[in-house]
Amino acid sequence: MFAAHARRLRADERGAVAVVFAFVLIPMVLFAGVAMDYTRFASAKAKLDAAADAAVLAATSNSTNTASAEAARKIAQDLFSTLADNARPLNVDGLNVTVSDKGVDRTAQLSYTARMRTTLGGVVGMEWMTANGYATSAQSRAPYLDFYLVLDNSPSMGVGATTADIAKMVANTSDKCAFACHDMSNANNYYDLAKKLGVTTRIDVLRSATQSLMDTAASLAAMPNQFRIGIYDFGADAANAKLTEITPLTPILANAKAKAGTIDLMTVPYQNYNNDMLTPLTAIMQAANQTISDPGDGSGPSTPQKVMFLVSDGVADEYNPTGCSRPTAGGGRCQAPITVSQCDAIKARGVRIAVLYTTYLPLPTNGWYNTWLAPFAGAISPRMSACASPGLFFEVSPSQGIAEAMAALFKQAVVVARLTK
Repeated sequence: MFAAHARRLRADERGAVAVVFAFVLIPMVLFAGVAMDYTRFASAKAKLDAAADAAVLAATSNSTNTASAEAARKIAQDLFSTLADNARPLNVDGLNVTVSDKGVDRTAQLSYTARMRTTLGGVVGMEWMTANGYATSAQSRAPYLDFYLVLDNSPSMGVGATTADIAKMVANTSDKCAFACHDMSNANNYYDLAKKLGVTTRIDVLRSATQSLMDTAASLAAMPNQFRIGIYDFGADAANAKLTEITPLTPILANAKAKAGTIDLMTVPYQNYNNDMLTPLTAIMQAANQTISDPGDGSGPSTPQKVMFLVSDGVADEYNPTGCSRPTAGGGRCQAPITVSQCDAIKARGVRIAVLYTTYLPLPTNGWYNTWLAPFAGAISPRMSACASPGLFFEVSPSQGIAEAMAALFKQAVVVARLTK
């Protein structure tokens, strides 16, 4: 009797365990299903987020610089849609892509919604899992730039390019002159002598440096016709000294390079012509301001930013009896550093000025130099630096490389243009 009762009790216990197990099994299965769904969801969401990042980066990359905002938007949208196929079982059911341009700044934004059907979540009222994502990217695009090269070819640029060249000229001239003056009245002028001696002058270096600069510009261009370059000097002859066009603005840099090969030292009709007032820097700066048209934001070829690229030793030698910043010699001859207010007037229009200062050669054994130029020699470099826009001033001495300095200054001007808002 007792044994039979015990057997019935054991049977009841096994049934209770089965019932309890059945109750526990249901949530365990649901939990496992939800865990599996969440793992799949998280993996797919990560892929969609990566696709969103890739899409907005594509819209603002260098390769889409020249594409319109709408074309860049389409590129981003198509790329996201392609990559989103790898994010199954999440299905994108909402997508918004915008690309906007403001000046040279481009911003791309993408937002999406997606959902995934759950495996067992419907049992507990969670049939879908929903994902939302957002990505943005911004970049300053390479700007279109116009460069106006204003090159000093006045007689002072006839000085030897290196200390060795200077020494050779001094040793071979009766008056110990370091300058290869191009005096048209003298068949034996020092310009021709320098050629015979194999002396390289600053104007020779400037000519080749300007030609090399065209190659530098071509190598830096991020898109077709990004740079237009015009070349100007102070005039081929002293009788007509003024801002003179060698080539107008052109995007065809090979043509500009060929034209740069014609740069040469200003000729003078005879010694002491015009009392040696042969560097009308004030008039040159005024003419440059009139020549350079108003700048744009650089966002397109019709709205380029503007850069004046001045290469000079920074000393005016001109007729200016009333406006000279230094005492004038007899007859109103003004020898003075560049007038910074003229630079400020150009910069106030939004034009940047890049200045390569070719150090003015001191002549301590020359009486005229000691009387009229030595008193302000220490102000020449600071004035040229003040003329330049921030970060766009270089100085080279006679023994340093003008070509390297011009290339470095050009590269810096491009960088500054891209960073400046």
